[in-house]
Amino acid sequence: MKKKSDRTAASKKKNAGPAPDAGAAVAALKRLASKKTRDGMLRYGIPQDNAFGVPVSKIQQLAKQLGRSHELAAALWETGWYEARMLAAYVDEPERVTPAQMDRWCRDFDNWGIVDTVCFVLFDRTPHAWGKVEPWSERGAEFEKRAGFVLLACLAAHDKAARDAQFLALLPLVERHAGDERNFVKKGISWALRMVGRRSPVLNVAAVRVAKHLAKAPEAAARWVGKEALRELTSPGVTKKLAARRRAAAG
Repeated sequence: MKKKSDRTAASKKKNAGPAPDAGAAVAALKRLASKKTRDGMLRYGIPQDNAFGVPVSKIQQLAKQLGRSHELAAALWETGWYEARMLAAYVDEPERVTPAQMDRWCRDFDNWGIVDTVCFVLFDRTPHAWGKVEPWSERGAEFEKRAGFVLLACLAAHDKAARDAQFLALLPLVERHAGDERNFVKKGISWALRMVGRRSPVLNVAAVRVAKHLAKAPEAAARWVGKEALRELTSPGVTKKLAARRRAAAG
């Protein structure tokens, strides 16, 4: 007589559908593509070389239809297609992502759309995210370096259990690299500083201090980062929200 656990496993296997196929998923993406979307990608700084021209909303819809699959995500990434890699971020299973996979994908980053999507919907939900911020921020390649700061911004937005001290420890990275003149790097740094500064009253004070220092820096990029952050972090809207959080914390 079979054990109950054996019967349950067999039942699950019987009821499970066929494993998603990367080739079929890519074919589905091609059907969702349009020349208009592809032609418009360059306006947003997304290369067209390996792209079909599929709106993000349709990629998200397809991801919901396919469901989560770590194996499918790996196969989609290997195709090299922009939309397939976007889809990979949505279907992968965060708990199965490894540090080695994160590093491999980071080395493949070649545009801001992939960087931001992978970090925002997948990498920052893995248990390895905090350990990648600093080493990636020290990399030389533009989009790999951006990934370190985008990941920090995403953690500030999504990791509700993180302590202020974890973010305070990483603010020196912003000061150290804010002078990088490359467009997508400085924008990633700006995003990280602003998101950290919006997270709590304590972090707002620290981020504003960094922003004021950068606003007087000799490098134009650093001054831009500092002024952009100051404008947002001292705005009435942010100040009001942080005051409400302070009152709530005080009981």
